[in-house]
Amino acid sequence: MELSKNIFFNTDKLVENTVVKISYTGELFQDGSDSVSIHYGFGPDWDNVNDVAMEKTELGFQAEIELSGSESFNFCFMNEDEKWDNNNNENYIFPLEKIQNELVVLEDEPVSLGSARKLRRSYLWSKKIRLTIYKLITYLPKLISGNYKRRIKPDNVATASASNVQADNSNDSNVD
Repeated sequence: MELSKNIFFNTDKLVENTVVKISYTGELFQDGSDSVSIHYGFGPDWDNVNDVAMEKTELGFQAEIELSGSESFNFCFMNEDEKWDNNNNENYIFPLEKIQNELVVLEDEPVSLGSARKLRRSYLWSKKIRLTIYKLITYLPKLISGNYKRRIKPDNVATASASNVQADNSNDSNVD
């Protein structure tokens, strides 16, 4: 993101309480300075003033800065000869956006599909257990008392009837 000519940031927005990488390719870089420092502070009163030496690369001078919780980020640049690039005595001043708390995701509480699967599995097990208990309560007393009659399938009934008829016929023939 280019917020000003020859000053680039590695992010689209400057947000409070984040770390931002600044790349500077301005007047001091173009003049061939060996070292450049960024002099910065926060808010209209330049609170928490600090100087950080920037690393010289082929793409310009670069540094990482932690943005504090304030309304603006103020900075300027100075080389080893104490020559300043301060935006024609205006300084570089950019507003900082506030973090929106409702959009922050807590890393302590991972959200996964595994928990949904566990809930479904436990629900199915609870249904199976309830069905088993129902069957025990319903049929166990009948089994113990002897009142439980086993149902015979219709195919078995026809076969049993045919065998009973044959047995009766054979008994009849023995009686003569």
